[in-house]
Amino acid sequence: MSTRKLFWRAPRQLSLQTTVSRVAGDEVYLAETIFFAFSGGQESDRGSIGGQEVLAAEKRGDDIAYLLPAGHGLAAGDVVNVQIDGARRDRLIRLHFAAELTLETLCRELPAVEKIGAHIGEDKARIDFALSEPITPHLPAIAAKVQALIDADLPVISAFSDEAAGRRYWEVENYCRVPCGGTHPARTGEVGRIALKRRNVGKGKERVEITLV
Repeated sequence: MSTRKLFWRAPRQLSLQTTVSRVAGDEVYLAETIFFAFSGGQESDRGSIGGQEVLAAEKRGDDIAYLLPAGHGLAAGDVVNVQIDGARRDRLIRLHFAAELTLETLCRELPAVEKIGAHIGEDKARIDFALSEPITPHLPAIAAKVQALIDADLPVISAFSDEAAGRRYWEVENYCRVPCGGTHPARTGEVGRIALKRRNVGKGKERVEITLV
């Protein structure tokens, strides 16, 4: 049975009591989890399982493997408490969704743009594009439109498009519906104030960095 991913249903939940489903050396698997593992450019949570620091979290098919310190002593069937860093989760949710809104808005403004990469960290998010012209002249209008969506405090739907395959999406009604398996806010207003900045990362490539202000 795969790990039940509660971070989709309850992205603001910071603690959980659950059961260890199996152990493979220093790697521990849980029956259910609130601890997000790196996916789609969004960094993993930080936190602990059974009072021990999680050194890494990696997706393994439908499961998530959590690397704990050597000699952790946990075994299948053990009941453990899972704790995640709430401040980090909050910033990852907000920056992730700010990046998603920026991407969708930018693609509407510049239909020829092609996304080639993304990364969402605790301090900033970035989106990389294949584009033959500097994106700088377009950023003020894009930032204003994204901020207007945020300030409107619209409901954000986050659900399965195909539960058996684990495919999820987020949607802001009358704006867009986007496939995504990350963690999302309940309303756009949770993102707060943002700033966009252009970085040149090579010929034919543009980078937009997103920060919270």
